[in-house]
Amino acid sequence: MTPATDPDASATFERLTSLDGGTPTLIEGLPGHGLVAAIAVGQIREQLGLEHHGNIRSSAFPPVATFADGLVQDLVRVYAGTEPDVLTLQSDLALPPSSWVPLAECVIEQCAEEFDRAIFLTGVPAESESRLGDVAGVGTTPAMRDELDAAGVDLASDPGLVGGVTGALVERCYHEGVPAMVLVVRAHPFLPDPGAAQHVIEEALEPLVEFDIDTTELREQADEISARMQQLSEQYEQMERERQGVADQSRGPSMFQ
Repeated sequence: MTPATDPDASATFERLTSLDGGTPTLIEGLPGHGLVAAIAVGQIREQLGLEHHGNIRSSAFPPVATFADGLVQDLVRVYAGTEPDVLTLQSDLALPPSSWVPLAECVIEQCAEEFDRAIFLTGVPAESESRLGDVAGVGTTPAMRDELDAAGVDLASDPGLVGGVTGALVERCYHEGVPAMVLVVRAHPFLPDPGAAQHVIEEALEPLVEFDIDTTELREQADEISARMQQLSEQYEQMERERQGVADQSRGPSMFQ
């Protein structure tokens, strides 16, 4: 089912720096199940020292101000680096369904000329502890599937679907002919999972992008990282409950109250 979208909502990419060198790989790190993408790409950005390349803004995004290092920042940001050529797409909060289509359109229409291919990460609940961290790949083209296979990433053998904001981005890449692949990662059913993020970096992203990321921190500080990400998630959920409460009050009592 297509998420409800404000027909007037759109998203705009604000470019802050120019890219030098070749066309990079875009790695998506938006919060989803297990926060696998957010944790993994956050580690990659920090390890590679990526530069703040731009922001994506939309009226469909939550009306919040996030901050880091003592400064307010945009909710959805793009980072870039040249060793190797990489772009990352990151957000501090999970994005509401109404924003998925505007974001996907913005990435394809305003950003796609800047990257050669895209890699999307999506976490799914692991059925058992032994499956935690399992990674399977899906390509939007035969060439992308071959790249996954050549990198030693197991291909997804069973039919399935990619939902959420990641699904909207993949769907748009597929229909617009932007080469992309999806890494499906088995993660903890209920909690942020730094261990699954470590697995997808080591088993898939490193051979695909040909970089070397130190994942020691994810292993040694898994509990701390999980608690920090869980706290951020709970803060957002509380904000959403309060916002919904205000909206319900503004409508007044119904005939059934």
